[in-house]
Amino acid sequence: MRIIRAKVMGFCFGVRRAIAMVDEGAREGPIASLGSVVHNPVVVQRLQERGVRVVSSLDEVQEGTVAVTAHGRGPEIVQETQERGLRLIDATCPIVRKSQKAAQKLVDAGFKVIIYGEANHPEVRGVLAWTRGQGVAIIDPTEPVEIPRRKVALLSQTTKSEGSFARFVAQFVAHNIGRFNELRVINTTCPETDERYDAARELASQCDVVVVVGGKNSANTRRLAQTCMEAGVETYHVETAAELDPQWFEGKEVVGVTAGASTPDESIEEVINWIERWSEKEKATIPKLGGKGS
Repeated sequence: MRIIRAKVMGFCFGVRRAIAMVDEGAREGPIASLGSVVHNPVVVQRLQERGVRVVSSLDEVQEGTVAVTAHGRGPEIVQETQERGLRLIDATCPIVRKSQKAAQKLVDAGFKVIIYGEANHPEVRGVLAWTRGQGVAIIDPTEPVEIPRRKVALLSQTTKSEGSFARFVAQFVAHNIGRFNELRVINTTCPETDERYDAARELASQCDVVVVVGGKNSANTRRLAQTCMEAGVETYHVETAAELDPQWFEGKEVVGVTAGASTPDESIEEVINWIERWSEKEKATIPKLGGKGS
């Protein structure tokens, strides 16, 4: 059995940057992270062991240092931390920061901001906070939205693919063309995310089965798994090697492995090592002159 790695997988720049910033800050003392630094339980556990605890709001922090995760937060966070006498580590991904600034400028220019994304995702909630109530997040381009000044701007959650955002824009325009006079489209998708989707499609075309490694709460990892399934290959999404099932690989000749942008290298290597060990064990049970051994 042969194992193929996706050409692009694992930590993206924004995630590596956020983890490094929080990790370095933890050397000076405990840190309260406003949500998980990244959507991966292995990383969260590792940071927790270094003194980084996850909180849901500043009300849970009495003193010390607060970290804004890679997903970002609203503009009020700086003022609130200052008022509470807290030190702030802002680990917002630069691509997400671009989206936040775009949303703010568009609202200042009188646009209704519509984000193609999941309304409950922390990144999307953060970007919406920069619109001062003049933004909304939707997935369905036909969903009714108010466009009070006939000026609308379309942005995307960074973890969406360019292709899916393009389809959203086309369908939104077709459905609402008579409701606005001016339209602006800002491509806020992350290039690294698209690279991972493209690599996943290429991987799927070469394999009998694909294992996608990453947090179950990670939007881009779930989308990677969906991308492989849409390519017609048997696909399994796991967080760690402990979830692997030997039956997935029986009779398979080529196994592909890819991972989300928030998946650490050690999780990927553990999965690959598990599959390699299983393959060697299976090979050892096959008699040289016959069929599969018992």
